[in-house]
Amino acid sequence: MSSIWDEVPDWGGVGALRLDRTTQLGASVWELQPGQRQFVYHFHRASEELLVVLRGAPTIRMHDGDRRLTEGAVVTFPRGPEGGHQIRNDGADVARVLIVSTNARPEVSEYPDTGKIGVAVDDGPFRFHRTADAVESAG
Repeated sequence: MSSIWDEVPDWGGVGALRLDRTTQLGASVWELQPGQRQFVYHFHRASEELLVVLRGAPTIRMHDGDRRLTEGAVVTFPRGPEGGHQIRNDGADVARVLIVSTNARPEVSEYPDTGKIGVAVDDGPFRFHRTADAVESAG
């Protein structure tokens, strides 16, 4: 018997199943194998996110430090630096989280550890740029 979890792709120990993004509100289920992490530390300028731990005990790096979560925990990530986050699985068991996002467009995501920003307009993909390549003005 197959289940929805059979459809979660494996991206080297991290997989995601997009549940819905037909409106401005979207949701994805992320599964992290032990020792894996989701993205790099980042925050959004337009979107807000909410995380619900479905399984395991992931660790969340936030702007004010790390937090080890338990099943059923709910964490919100507001817009801006105070909503900075990175999810990782430091435990021995698989961790699964639901992430709900407002998917605002246009969107700018900042990645302080790598010195990059991501920009998404309309329904297009994120395009990444190095902040060090910034110019004085558009003229």
